Amino acid sequence: MTIDLSNKAAVVTGAASGIGYAISTALKASGASVCMSDVQPDALKESIAGLDVIDGRAITCVADVSDSKQVRKMGETAARELGTIDILINCAGLQYVSSLEKFPLEHWDRLLNVMLRGSFLCTQQFLPGMMSKRWGRIVNIASIHSVVASKFKAAYVSAKHGLIGLTKTAALEAAESGVTVNAVSPAYVRTALVERQIASQAEHHGISEDEVIKKIMLAPMPQRELIDASEIGEIAVFLCSDAARHINGHNLVVDGGWTIA
Repeated sequence: MTIDLSNKAAVVTGAASGIGYAISTALKASGASVCMSDVQPDALKESIAGLDVIDGRAITCVADVSDSKQVRKMGETAARELGTIDILINCAGLQYVSSLEKFPLEHWDRLLNVMLRGSFLCTQQFLPGMMSKRWGRIVNIASIHSVVASKFKAAYVSAKHGLIGLTKTAALEAAESGVTVNAVSPAYVRTALVERQIASQAEHHGISEDEVIKKIMLAPMPQRELIDASEIGEIAVFLCSDAARHINGHNLVVDGGWTIA
């Protein structure tokens, strides 16, 4: 199925790399104009250079989504350059691995602020415009850790569980306006973030990185392979299509069979 988003404008947070970049690429390939947002200006410059080979318009906006003033400025920039935003992808994320008793409060706060508060602030910024146009799509990139837990990831697991609650609430509030709000919860995707997790897990468990992948990450997955970020990009684009207009408040788990049992 070919999805045409040529008359739509999107904001993608965490767009400089990984899943955010893959979704930005997929959206632009479908014809959407894209505002790529991230806290890393140099990485954004490199990423948008890659998107310039695809037809359509793309801009960048450096913003920390946990900061309400920066989110407001991002919204103003996107509206000025692209018009009313039709699509929001909340993808900004980070990880910190530590046992509960040693988990630093500053890292707990940072993870919750970026992944939960940030998604709330961005939704609050862009949802009214979508509702006024009576069309919009919000896709929150959660994680397999929105439905299951892992040791040493208290903040990440808590933030992703909370993100599903935000998704459902926003979906209910926007349901009659033509706006849908959904989440995508992938298992381990081959990204720089996951590569760092592999190294951290190896240190905490005292095993090699290969053993982390085989014995920890892929052990619960019947398909036994890391997911490619481009797959999540295509799923996000589908959720933004008119064909998905009756999918609302759903958490689409992409887990290689992890949660079958």
